[in-house]
Amino acid sequence: MRTGRSALTAALTGALALVAFTAPPAQAADTGVTVTNMVVNKGKPIIVGVSEEKNPSVGFRMTWPSGHSSNDITAFPYLYHDTTAAKARDKGGIYTGFVTYYDDTPRAADVEGELYIDPPWTLDSNNDATTWKIAVNVRLWTPDDKLKAEENLTGLGTVQVKRAARATVNASPEPVTKNKTLTVTGRLTRADWVKHAYTGYGDKLAKLQFRKAGTSTYTTVKTVRANSTGSLKTTVKATTDGYWRWTFGETSTTGGATAAGDHVDVR
Repeated sequence: MRTGRSALTAALTGALALVAFTAPPAQAADTGVTVTNMVVNKGKPIIVGVSEEKNPSVGFRMTWPSGHSSNDITAFPYLYHDTTAAKARDKGGIYTGFVTYYDDTPRAADVEGELYIDPPWTLDSNNDATTWKIAVNVRLWTPDDKLKAEENLTGLGTVQVKRAARATVNASPEPVTKNKTLTVTGRLTRADWVKHAYTGYGDKLAKLQFRKAGTSTYTTVKTVRANSTGSLKTTVKATTDGYWRWTFGETSTTGGATAAGDHVDVR
C-alpha cells in the first residue's frame, strides 16, 4: 500500500477555493522545482454536466533543489484558458481538490491527486467547453513557514473540457403488428453552463440503432438529423422483437450520448 503526504486533503469550493489558493501573495521567483509526466483525467476529455461535481485525476513527477524536501513545497495543479496562468491562479481556473506526494528519492516524488469542478461555481460560460492549459502553482517555504519563492509552471500540456450530453428514445406503438410502421422519436440535449440545465442539442446527427431480442449487438439502421430543439423522429418497419436507441459521438465541445434501449414487442 502506498503512503504519502497530503498537501491538501479536502476539496475546495467556490470562493473558499480562491482564498485558499491565492493567499498569501508573493513575488514570482524561480523555485527550482520541475514538473514532468503530467497526466490529467487519464488523458481523456473532462465531461461536465450542470450540477454534479467532477473530480478529474491528476498525476505528475516533481523534483526539487538540494537542501529541500517535499515538506517545504506545495504544488497545486490547475487548468486555465483564455487568460494567463498567473491571472487564472486568482480567478477563472479549475483548481486542485487535493494532492499527495509519494517521495521515492531525497529530491523527487510522484504526485497524485484530483482537480475539483462544481459546475455552477466553476463554469459560467458555454465557451468554457474548449481546450484548457495545464499549470502548477509551486511555492517554496522556509522551515518557519515563510514563503520563500513562488512560480506558475506552464507548458505542461492541455486537456479538453466538454459539455455532457443526453439522448432519449421512444418507439411506438407498443406492441406493434409485424411489418407495420414503427415511429421512433427522441431528443438530444446537452449541458448549458449558463442556464444550469440540459437544453436541446439542435441540428445534430444521431444514429438510430436496433438490437434484436436475445442478442447483444446494436446495428445502425439509419442516421437522422435533430431539429432546432434537438428532437428526433423517423419511421421504420417492425419485423422482430428488439430494442431501439439513439446514439451520437463526441464533438470538440460536447460528449457523446446513448439512450437506453426501448424494447418493442412485435406480434
